[in-house]
Amino acid sequence: MATEPFVYEARYSWNVRTGRLIVGALVFVVLGVVLPLSLAIRIADFVLFGGGGLFMLGVVSSRRVAFRVDSRGITLGGTPPSYRSGTRFVPWSDIEQVVLWRQTIYASSVPYVGLVRREGAARLAGRKGQLLGKITARVATPRRISGDTLLASRAINSWRMDNARLVASVAHFAPNVEVVT
Repeated sequence: MATEPFVYEARYSWNVRTGRLIVGALVFVVLGVVLPLSLAIRIADFVLFGGGGLFMLGVVSSRRVAFRVDSRGITLGGTPPSYRSGTRFVPWSDIEQVVLWRQTIYASSVPYVGLVRREGAARLAGRKGQLLGKITARVATPRRISGDTLLASRAINSWRMDNARLVASVAHFAPNVEVVT
């Protein structure tokens, strides 16, 4: 955990959504063992549900930094297994707002934290990534989320966000940066 009092750090860990996913995967693996299924379906079951459950178990067990606010800026942790290549650091000088938003997928919604960055800030992705971010933002996110903000966002999944600590930390290190919910 962070040693400075206003540093806010969230690590990958258990939460209700992740617990449900792992338990659900385990149920499907057990069903694949006890039900009279063809070999092909059993293999698909073990690969999809067993592999997916083990992957999520590895994510929550990694305890890597998912999100961090400190005196230098905000770190957006990558998602295992490409943690290192997906981790992005954004300095305070590039941040205008921290935005908490939700993406609705069918009947469920996933919370996100994102950064609205100043015009001219260093790119977080190449041209293809930026184009994909713009298209995805236009099609699958609330209207206020731009492609750049989508690229500077992380799903609050397999970790917990403490909104009060986030607001206090941002106010301490960057009083001109607004936290928008």
